Amino acid sequence: MLEFYFPQGGRDTELRAGSADASTPPVWIDLLDPTADERARVEREYGIRVPSREQLEEIESSSRLRMEREQFYLSMPLPFEDDRAAPAPVPLGFILAPALLVTVRFAEIHSFADVRARLKRGELPADSQTIFTTLVEAMVDAAADALEKRSGELASASRRVFAGTEVGGRRMKRLDRSLRQTLTSVGAVGDQLSRIRESLLGLTRIIGFVSETARDRLHRETHGRLETARADLASLTDFETHLSAKTQFLLDAILGLINIEQNDTFKVLTIVSVVGIPPTLIASMYGMNFHNMPELSWPWGYEYGLGVIALSTLAPIAWFKWRGWW
Repeated sequence: MLEFYFPQGGRDTELRAGSADASTPPVWIDLLDPTADERARVEREYGIRVPSREQLEEIESSSRLRMEREQFYLSMPLPFEDDRAAPAPVPLGFILAPALLVTVRFAEIHSFADVRARLKRGELPADSQTIFTTLVEAMVDAAADALEKRSGELASASRRVFAGTEVGGRRMKRLDRSLRQTLTSVGAVGDQLSRIRESLLGLTRIIGFVSETARDRLHRETHGRLETARADLASLTDFETHLSAKTQFLLDAILGLINIEQNDTFKVLTIVSVVGIPPTLIASMYGMNFHNMPELSWPWGYEYGLGVIALSTLAPIAWFKWRGWW
């Protein structure tokens, strides 16, 4: 899809070359999952080479951040705000020219929708630098919201993990299934945090490259806003590092608790098997068919055998309790 945004805040998704509207050049061209024809049209009418998706997916710094003549070619992974992120990162590209901004993306981004609405309402000065800066600020705000959401999810998981003890200091409840579900949710948060970090680093590099390379061409207000966004990104990166460390801590804690639960199960099975050995031995001894066994002629021989079996069962249990093993 190809959309044009003009200084007066209007939008025409079917702008035709040579029409009356063509006399007013756009300040922002937004390409959403563009076709080859749409890319060729922008290149032909505005003299801007639009990179393909494969080119935007390249990870070298020289490919993601470069300047050709008066045009900045910038790319980064799809911002963190897209909850439907595919297994492979989806790229986002900016082409910043003195009088025109071209964005190339392959998925919906909430920040773009907000900026488009503000531009259509005439709330923004319609120039390429202002629109670019506003998009960057909107993505930084989205990053903060995404990190706050992940922080809340981790706090909820932490409560579920460490609040599973009974009153009075008794042993922890057996919540193996709940722990496994929490492990899955914490792992998903960790994956989302890695995507957020990748996008934060991409935004930081883009802002730094534009601020340092185009310092003389940027408006003073634009430069100040970009520096503020860079400072915000630095604090968000620190917060993301903290959340990643907390995620790893929770993963280790959950795995440790699952191991404890499994060890408790094996311990019970071991104790049961040990407790069952002495009575089995005694019963097998008195089950032998020998004529000279004196207990066979005792009036209370049967009760005596049962008592010995019961005693051999209770004695190990009492020993385990006394040692604190059970």
